Amino acid sequence: MAEGYLRNFAGDIAEIYSAGIQTHGVNPRPVEIMGLDGIDISGHTSNNISEYEDMNFDFVITVCDNARESCPYFPSGAVRLHYYFPDPAKAVGTQEQVMETFREVREMIRRYIRNFVNENLKH
Repeated sequence: MAEGYLRNFAGDIAEIYSAGIQTHGVNPRPVEIMGLDGIDISGHTSNNISEYEDMNFDFVITVCDNARESCPYFPSGAVRLHYYFPDPAKAVGTQEQVMETFREVREMIRRYIRNFVNENLKH
């Protein structure tokens, strides 16, 4: 979801890459919930962070504590930012309750990413 909002808010002023410390495939629930906000992430992939170790980044954003602790050092001197978002994939309950959790986390991510782009990428 963060990648989708980064691409949406940054447009062509930044190259966006997204990866995790493990690959799990793309969960269909974020695809659905982002689609409701007009952002298509159906073509996104589940990449491993090791694919990008040799790249120079300006920023590395981690969105869960496990990723922050496990994220490799990037010799590019990237500014590392961290914001913990609850993992909506761990939500339990009815389908509607689970989707409500995805909506809530989506809104948190949207606000964070919009602020990040406005403060760091748009001058």
